[in-house]
Amino acid sequence: MTHCEDLNRNMARAPAALLRAISVFSGKSVAFWRIFAAIAALLAAPAVPAHAQGAVKAVYGDWQIRCDTPAGAQNEQCALIQSVVAEDRSNAGLTVIILKTADQKSKLMRVVAPLGVLLPSGLGLKLDDKDVGRAGFVRCLPNGCVAEIVMDDALLGQLRSAKTATFIIFETPEEGIGFPLSLKGLGDGYDKLP
Repeated sequence: MTHCEDLNRNMARAPAALLRAISVFSGKSVAFWRIFAAIAALLAAPAVPAHAQGAVKAVYGDWQIRCDTPAGAQNEQCALIQSVVAEDRSNAGLTVIILKTADQKSKLMRVVAPLGVLLPSGLGLKLDDKDVGRAGFVRCLPNGCVAEIVMDDALLGQLRSAKTATFIIFETPEEGIGFPLSLKGLGDGYDKLP
């Protein structure tokens, strides 16, 4: 099984409710974080059959578009999602979620990193080995810490043109862990997000 097949298999386990929580609550409300925490705990639970999960609408390269209709919403909400595991630490995973807010005015990237990260160091990002910058963590939940980036057109353009991204977390100020992420299909997938 290839690394990408393994990641796609793992993504099939993600509950549809996670997508609903991420898509509907674009702010940092208490309700969002409570729902996100409950759903995040489900991610750590044993897998259930894929037919019981939210809909994978399409696969673009190494990315999935997952959609669901949140309770009380009239429209389906979708996000572009990929999960990876550190090459040298099979117990450390990272999930990247890209979405457009319901009002279509903002583009967000949410990254769920493993617990134990050094929060003040934030989340680093390199594209094709070029340092792009860091984002702060906004909240830690029982299964990970969340960094949120409001993406502008320049960052989206960089993501489209790069081949690989490496997200870097720190356990100590000196020790970074890199999570290589394929950008294959990101541009096409993003263009298909409703």
